[in-house]
Amino acid sequence: MSKPSDQEIFLTKQYQNATNLNARGNLHAWFRTNPYGWFRWVFDHFDLPVQSRVLELGCGPAGLWRENLYRIPAGWKIVLSDFSPGMIQAAKQNLIDTGQGFEFKVVDAQSIPYKNENFEAVIANHMLYHVPDREKSITEIYRVLKPGGKFFAATNGQGHIKEINDLRSQWVPKLAAEDRNKMTSDEFTLENGAVQIKPPFHRVQVDVYEDALEVTEAEPLLAYILSVDSCEKLETNTREVKALKAFLEKEVAEKGSIHITKSTGIFISSKSI
Repeated sequence: MSKPSDQEIFLTKQYQNATNLNARGNLHAWFRTNPYGWFRWVFDHFDLPVQSRVLELGCGPAGLWRENLYRIPAGWKIVLSDFSPGMIQAAKQNLIDTGQGFEFKVVDAQSIPYKNENFEAVIANHMLYHVPDREKSITEIYRVLKPGGKFFAATNGQGHIKEINDLRSQWVPKLAAEDRNKMTSDEFTLENGAVQIKPPFHRVQVDVYEDALEVTEAEPLLAYILSVDSCEKLETNTREVKALKAFLEKEVAEKGSIHITKSTGIFISSKSI
């Protein structure tokens, strides 16, 4: 067995449970300027037959389904999968009281354990930029889709949360540099993702979600910044964190809010019939 790469170790730690993801999700949920939420907007794109098998890769804590529970057609059979067993456990806990018959499975998106032409839809919501061999994963997705089946891949644009990245570079520059060497979010973006999907998919449509953040509290923004893995090395009372917290509190007090740019959307493609 080959030794895990720095990126694989980083992702395993980062997503061993839902804590870090929840810290980031809370910031978007609490301070978004678009009143129509992301998960509802994504679900609006699922124009599928009433009888469909649906696979989500990288489901995380299953927020997409929790927020759209009463919109799910009775004829859909949904498989929620993630590379992280901790995320699958979180997804189960979030859906345990819903009465819906979800299937849960630990899955590597580079080797999907289902037969050819098995699903009407595959969903990859903000996860393809984490996959080391994206070409292999996209080939696998194409394989398990039925002819005419749809692939939905959400991702960010290059300018997404640039103000947060600037804050990290300014206040914890050494750790921010380490993270840039491990994260791969710039390798699958709204700007370059369509080119990667087109082989084997021939047509790729992109729809952009218009939103931004106006953050009126320092603590949730600090929690977001500290949720990035390398910042675990920082204690909350260290000089860097205390200085960053003071800066954020001052910005909110003087300006009323901190503006954060968002750039995110979804690619939609179909398997040829």
